[in-house]
Amino acid sequence: MTTATATKLPPSNHEFAEVIHRLEAGGAMLPDTPENLMQIIGIYKAYAVPMDFYWRDLLYIAERVFLNPLPFFKYFLPQEYLDLHNHYAGDDADLRIWRGEATAHPELLAFMQKGETTQMPKLFHHLLHDRVNMEFAEACMRAMLWHRGMGGKFDPYLDTPEYKAAADRAIKAYFKGNPAMLGLYKLFPEMFIEQVRQLSYYANLGLFWEVMAPVFFEMSDRYDCGEITSVPEAMTFLVNGIFAVAGRPIYHHVYIGGECYEIIPKSCGFTWLYEAALPYVEAVFYRTAPFRGTKSYNAQAEQVPAEQKDFHYGILYADVNPVGTAGIPPTLLMQDMLHFLPPYLVDYYQKHCRGEDDMLIQLGVSFQRSMYCVTSAVIQALRTALLYPLDDQNPKHLQANREFFEAQIDRFKRPEARLRDVQSQSYR
Repeated sequence: MTTATATKLPPSNHEFAEVIHRLEAGGAMLPDTPENLMQIIGIYKAYAVPMDFYWRDLLYIAERVFLNPLPFFKYFLPQEYLDLHNHYAGDDADLRIWRGEATAHPELLAFMQKGETTQMPKLFHHLLHDRVNMEFAEACMRAMLWHRGMGGKFDPYLDTPEYKAAADRAIKAYFKGNPAMLGLYKLFPEMFIEQVRQLSYYANLGLFWEVMAPVFFEMSDRYDCGEITSVPEAMTFLVNGIFAVAGRPIYHHVYIGGECYEIIPKSCGFTWLYEAALPYVEAVFYRTAPFRGTKSYNAQAEQVPAEQKDFHYGILYADVNPVGTAGIPPTLLMQDMLHFLPPYLVDYYQKHCRGEDDMLIQLGVSFQRSMYCVTSAVIQALRTALLYPLDDQNPKHLQANREFFEAQIDRFKRPEARLRDVQSQSYR
């Protein structure tokens, strides 16, 4: 695939020159092969179903569970949140991205009833861990909370007097009639405010994933219908989706005693792209934190970076081994996706796996490929917003685009990065 860039600029001297040229041609970091396309679309579908639970439960915890000191049932979604309409699906959508229904996905509801075992009371499914692994979603939220300051105005707002005043009103309303908790709040106000900050990140991530679930469902449906036939087409759909919902409000409301407390009101003007999507990609795709047991957290051992900017433990760098954690690699998510794989991906894994126990590994590798495609869409979206069209006729503009792409790809020069691996189909 060629563009005007190829004729107006000399070849790149970057270590990943082939990837740079592919991005300049409107492609993705991931090579355009039918096998890659099948893997990433199948994974998007398998990811979207548990994500439909994640975003609903994140909002439920942020809006209803709130500061419950013993939140034993925070993963027990009430019917109200299962019926909650996604703003980007269904006939009453603000912007209809997915052609399906707005309420919880049928495959999700069926799994919640039977799990991997059989139909039984919800509590037994929970205790047997036969359920959607919300711990993964919370790990992503905590990565965003820990890697604060990733751009946008949302995070700085959490330290403002306005935010603290709104949180104070909600805290006092929630613990009204509970002198013991109000006494603790008086003694340790910052501890309570910090918990509310965390809950604001629950809301942030829930509102982010409310968009991504219908995007992935729609991509799966379009692939099944033959409307998405290449990796660049899949990436372009993601880029268009990013811009279509870029202005979606990010807020945090809490419902106490039938009254809504606006901890972060919509009037703040925080938006999906800058306050949720970009911080999420930076904190979760790139950074996160090393899983305890893979690195020593002892300062004298110096195995964990001293600087936050040097963290590189996200899915783009992960060594996909099933260590059983919500950190790196995301084994709990892999287990969730296993239940919702489309038949063509199951067939593919049966062909290439070393037995059924190897399927989680292969699924994790496919997930890694799919997230390189999503990251490519983010990079292309940023280039569209900040720089020049790919077919711009001005060589200086094309050079600026190239320098932007090269700077983005520089992050994958680290030996841990999997960009080299995903260039080959033999990476399984």
